[in-house]
Amino acid sequence: MQNILIGGAWPYANGSLHIGHIAALLPGDVLARYYRLRGDRVFYVSGSDCHGTPITIRAQQEGKSPAEISERYHAEFCAAFEKLGFSYDLYTKTSDPHHIAFVQSFHRKMYESPYIEERSVQQVYCPRCRKALADRLIVGKCPSCGSETRGDQCDACGALLEADTVLEARCAECGSAVTFGNTTQLYLLLSRLESELRAQLDAHPNWRKNAVAFTARYLDEGLRDRAITRDLDWGIDVPKPGYENKRIYIWAENVLGYLSASARLCAARGVPFHELFGKNARHYYVHGKDNIPFHTIILPALLLAHGEGLRLPDDILSSEYVTLEGRKISTSQNYAVWARELADRYNPDAVRYFFLINGPEKRDTDFSWREFAERNNSELVGAWGNFVNRTLAFITKYLDGRIPQGSPDPAIQAQLQAAFPAVGRKIEAGNFKSALEEVFGLIRFGNKYYDSGEPWKTRTADPAACADTLFNCVQLIANLAALLAPFLPFSSEKLHGWLQLKACWSPQTVPAGLVLPEISILFERIDLKAIEQERAKL
Repeated sequence: MQNILIGGAWPYANGSLHIGHIAALLPGDVLARYYRLRGDRVFYVSGSDCHGTPITIRAQQEGKSPAEISERYHAEFCAAFEKLGFSYDLYTKTSDPHHIAFVQSFHRKMYESPYIEERSVQQVYCPRCRKALADRLIVGKCPSCGSETRGDQCDACGALLEADTVLEARCAECGSAVTFGNTTQLYLLLSRLESELRAQLDAHPNWRKNAVAFTARYLDEGLRDRAITRDLDWGIDVPKPGYENKRIYIWAENVLGYLSASARLCAARGVPFHELFGKNARHYYVHGKDNIPFHTIILPALLLAHGEGLRLPDDILSSEYVTLEGRKISTSQNYAVWARELADRYNPDAVRYFFLINGPEKRDTDFSWREFAERNNSELVGAWGNFVNRTLAFITKYLDGRIPQGSPDPAIQAQLQAAFPAVGRKIEAGNFKSALEEVFGLIRFGNKYYDSGEPWKTRTADPAACADTLFNCVQLIANLAALLAPFLPFSSEKLHGWLQLKACWSPQTVPAGLVLPEISILFERIDLKAIEQERAKL
């Protein structure tokens, strides 16, 4: 049994989740469900990122406290994830006392290392607003590519920035040119960790291409040391004398949520924390493209600076972007499909299927309402649902709901035996679309097998042949339900109940004579008129 840590990116609790978040995070749940079925010990963790400037900005806009804003969205996130079948072992928040205590303990240990240094630096100040500015409240031009940017990271080229390097810097709130004063901050000396971080990249050539390319570019350009404290009011207190009015910079504490949540689970399960972060483990980090440097540079650097040999990331599953009807999603313009609304109105397995078969795994993809409906209607209803319904409904109608005594088809048995390791390898490698396509190839085979057997004819003309066809179709359905369980858990759970299957990642057998309970359809067609109404809302 292996220890599997799966860390899903922590969404900012300053606004609702949209389809881009779901598409990026969903692969983590597939991994968690798969490894549990295999019998491994899974630690699937994530949480809401409740600190940082975006939340304070939203709070100011609404006349509320940052805590009120983050709590509201945290509750909304939890509800949406639950409806969509995310099976987190622990979904927490960075404002949780356990996380705060863990981060402060981690930082105290890290401050003893040679990779942390106190520096007197320039503090960005807005003379008109009369306050020091957090990096996200600074706008200007990126020194790397010249695009409009915030003070912490350029969305256009992905560069991590220091506020004093932003060109033509001005206050995001009032538009005034900024000035600079002096302050003292603690810095993480990334420049001293460059060789270790390059070795980490070289040791993982199978990371997704975008992660390899982005990380190599950061290293080739030369890593700049980064401040890990800031003059802020909202965040985790810096555990160091003289820093009472400062907070830990958000990027130096939110990625530690993977560790704080894991530590909490380890304590509850009686598993030593260093065992999870030791040799008998595999760690996946699942997130969007814009979060790559925080998982391939920042998180490993913090772990190295901590100095206790904690396991570095094994697998980086960094998705590309999702567009909406051919346009970039814009939350500020309300041009988005919100996760909570999608989860409320549509079958969660239909949502999951679309974002896995059409996910931004290797390239940017587009969400189109029409394609969403067509894939549901043709693939879930027309292929998978049809195969299940025609087989089980036939047995219910003509055989009193009893699985007939038939002869197992050796060719089908061989296909099913081979499917589990083949699909499993693709899941483990993060190739979810290919894994789903392989399973749906078996579904298409099943429909053809049913058609070629013509049970509607052989029922009276050759009952033995009819029994063989239906028996083998039921075996196909049982194994397809098992193969699809990580991807489509709600429909697979129905089939597990109907066919009395065990939850595991291995070939299934349904015995002759089993009596089916009352069955229902797995998927409903989506009316194209309703889809046009959804498009009109945009």
